[in-house]
Amino acid sequence: MPEIVQKNDDTDVLRATAELIQENEFGSEELKNILADMKEALHDTDDGVAIAAPQIGISKRIFLVRDTVFAERGDLDTADHEFINPELVNTSQATVELDEGCLSVRNTYGKVTRYKQATVRAYDISGDEFEVGGSGLLAQIFQQEIEHLDGTLFVDKARDLREIDPEKRTHIKNRQ
Repeated sequence: MPEIVQKNDDTDVLRATAELIQENEFGSEELKNILADMKEALHDTDDGVAIAAPQIGISKRIFLVRDTVFAERGDLDTADHEFINPELVNTSQATVELDEGCLSVRNTYGKVTRYKQATVRAYDISGDEFEVGGSGLLAQIFQQEIEHLDGTLFVDKARDLREIDPEKRTHIKNRQ
């Protein structure tokens, strides 16, 4: 089982700019294995909604959004969604201050200002380009995960940081 790298671990992977997936890597067994490890790590949490490859120690520009996020917004395709070499291509001008946490900074939460809406352009495992837009939680995820790929953690910009007892967190598994 892949371990989720923590902020205080003796590693630079969370602070490095992740490497682009190269054209010859799309569809490869190595890429499939990275995505499988990310999915396993994410689904082993009770409160995670997304994970970036650096969070499992792999400096690649990939993030995964959990199936429940898409189910809650009413999408017909409610599988986990993979975003390879993602980039924000559009955001709203309006912002909102949101509570945020991170699987690599367990039990710490704080307020972060995010764009209300965001659109991401990325590639799937086959190398096909797509765009997805979202608001609310999905827009928040897009912004935080791309920051992960750039070596930034939410605690770098959050205010009112606080520790929350793990037993008091919202449990994703209870909403399924």
